Amino acid sequence: MCKSAMTTFRKLLALTLILALPVMAAAQGQRPGSRPRTFDVIIRGGTVYDGTGRAPVRADVGIKGDFIVAVGNLKRATAPTIVDARGLAIAPGFINMLSWSTESLIVDGRSQGEIRQGITTQIFGEGWSMGPLNERLKQQMIAEQSDYKFPVEWTTLAEYLIFLERRGVSQNVASYIGAATIRQYVLGEADVQPTPAQLAEMRELVRREMEAGALGIGSSLIYAPAFYAKTEELIELCKVAAKYKGKYISHMRSEGNQLLEAVRELIRISREAGLPAEIYHLKAAGQSNWSKMDEVIALVEDARRQGLKITADMYTYPAGGTGLTACLPPWTLDGGYDALFKRLQDPTTREKIKREVTTPTNEWENLYLAAGTPERIILSSFNSDKLKPLMGKTLGEVARTSGTDPVVTIMDLILEDRSRGGAIYFLMSEENIKKQIRLPWVSFGSDAASMATEGVFLKSSTHPRAYGNFARLLGKYVREEKVIPLAEAVRRLTGLPATNLGLDRRGFLKEGMFADVVVFDPQTIADRATFEKLHQYSVGVRHVFVNGVQALKDGEHTNAKPGRALWGPGKIR
Repeated sequence: MCKSAMTTFRKLLALTLILALPVMAAAQGQRPGSRPRTFDVIIRGGTVYDGTGRAPVRADVGIKGDFIVAVGNLKRATAPTIVDARGLAIAPGFINMLSWSTESLIVDGRSQGEIRQGITTQIFGEGWSMGPLNERLKQQMIAEQSDYKFPVEWTTLAEYLIFLERRGVSQNVASYIGAATIRQYVLGEADVQPTPAQLAEMRELVRREMEAGALGIGSSLIYAPAFYAKTEELIELCKVAAKYKGKYISHMRSEGNQLLEAVRELIRISREAGLPAEIYHLKAAGQSNWSKMDEVIALVEDARRQGLKITADMYTYPAGGTGLTACLPPWTLDGGYDALFKRLQDPTTREKIKREVTTPTNEWENLYLAAGTPERIILSSFNSDKLKPLMGKTLGEVARTSGTDPVVTIMDLILEDRSRGGAIYFLMSEENIKKQIRLPWVSFGSDAASMATEGVFLKSSTHPRAYGNFARLLGKYVREEKVIPLAEAVRRLTGLPATNLGLDRRGFLKEGMFADVVVFDPQTIADRATFEKLHQYSVGVRHVFVNGVQALKDGEHTNAKPGRALWGPGKIR
């Protein structure tokens, strides 16, 4: 090569290198012309699942303050905290679409049972919510406290969420407005319909809470007094929520004999109120109803094709958990629990209740019959120390020991405990669980309070989903049974619920998002809690960051409480 050609070549090479410097610098985690970039946290060498469902990539994650600020090759960058994620998955923090940690977080804001599964955001509001409250509801909330004792220092739902944030919680929190709470505020516990003036008051309560940041309206229609609400009442409340980009989410009027009719009601509410709707804990309850799941799926997917935003969430167990009162007809709770207890003391009324509980019907959701046998109902919670030894026993076993009919036993236990009691009902099929997991519009919720294997939590029984719902999905159904791929499972735990809820900069692992991040081992993540041995943490989650702060380190809680109140998109700023 001649001298002039060599000179030209060198100039071109130098120019190429100069032009390439910004790209090379970015790839190395540094700004052009600067020293290596500094972060607060670098999670290095893991496999990133970004929440979109796309194939994962090997990358580092850089966190600065509250935010994810870099995803890529950061090997030349520095940080005071370096997390070695080689061989591990890095994902957005998981979102619990149905949490009952409203009270347990007041008692212990660490949320041990859920943070150890990678949960960084909890969503409340299945029919009942922690506001709005009037003085009567505040006193009722205090009177109904069991093992968890706490002051009621708030009035509105928004004030409750701020109360949690200020008190200190390890996870973010957000809530729907309970349709039953609105009804109780205005109408009390009675089986009555609102006058136009009362309905206007109910709508005004919804407006205030939506402007303060609620996510929408949540209902639980098998329970009194929610059962007494007509479809039209729910539509009117949802119309207000719709003005603020709110959503409707429902424990439907039936999950068993009238399951299809209940799905149609939810779709009707979505259509007429003009807002997205979600089915809480999708299921077909009772063996005679298991075959209805295909038609349920067809109804939802047809509505989605028509442009309605219909989704669902679920837990990954064949048994549900709720009160023993779910075995009784709703009229027994007309007027509230004091009215129920009086009815249970009257021999004639008890005979009527027993007759209705043992008679098949489509008029109300009878979980006693849906379970099929008293041996498929496990007693799970009582307030009375005298009754706590019964927790973990089947209803059939307790009835035999006491020498009473199982329905009589239910009434006796409710009356003696002066509460709704608690029970686990085996209702669902494993085939349907897998079928539901495969649906791309289904996310996940524990339908339980976050528990801990210590302190006051050991006074209570629970459902294994409190400790294992999310780890069970990733261990049993993804790794072991390969029902869906890991990338899709992460999407359903993160990007899908965050998008459905309209959460601001949550649910995805990319630059500019809040730094809610979970690092877990796909090869070992698993649930450990069982129906026989409940108080056991899940395993396999190594590290959890919430708003950029490490709450779980090497599988152990750091005692950090960086969680925040999150608000719906309609909040008036």
